[in-house]
Amino acid sequence: MNDRIADACPLAPLSSALKIGDAAPDFTARTTQGDFTLSDMRGRWVILFAHPADFTPVCTSEFIAIARAVPQFEAMNCALAGLSVDSLPAHLAWLEAIRTRFGVTISFPVIEDPSLAIARAYGMLDVDARNSATVRAAYFIDPHGIVRVITWYPATVGRSVAEMLRVLAALQRVEQGDVMTPEGWVPGADVVLPAGQTQNEVLAAGPDWFMTMQRDTRG
Repeated sequence: MNDRIADACPLAPLSSALKIGDAAPDFTARTTQGDFTLSDMRGRWVILFAHPADFTPVCTSEFIAIARAVPQFEAMNCALAGLSVDSLPAHLAWLEAIRTRFGVTISFPVIEDPSLAIARAYGMLDVDARNSATVRAAYFIDPHGIVRVITWYPATVGRSVAEMLRVLAALQRVEQGDVMTPEGWVPGADVVLPAGQTQNEVLAAGPDWFMTMQRDTRG
């Protein structure tokens, strides 16, 4: 790991977890596609996702599925970046094994974090953690560098790529500011209007004032 990572990570206190609405800590690190600086991604959505370790079955299944969905993420102006404590040589060997065995090329960068500096800056680990076995976190970062969604899974449970795409679509839809998205929302489904904030608005909306659905005209 190069010195720039150590310089960047203290932007986030190591003693507290990152929260929705916080600025994503900037960093520069080595990856399977060269140096990566998070702030270079401004203007795009970014999903930074950590996995417990290379050459593990659940992580391998995730990377294959995510790699196959790269065109969908790219169409939504979203960059992907994987991360684990493994070294760059380990990442390269694992990605080559995936390509050879499963015929899938991992086209997004995979970041090395052997010192856990990035993981701790993002609150993925307790400051006293001795290993990264429980890290399976994902951070959805908007084009301004703000964390909008955080998801955590145990090491034994793989993430859903379909859910990652759904959450990204929902974030991009509500970014337009006029509606919210209900449970399970997917593009094209009905959306929720903000609840009335005055008595007159409540009366005008009727008995369903607290959950008014409407067809999404921007879907």
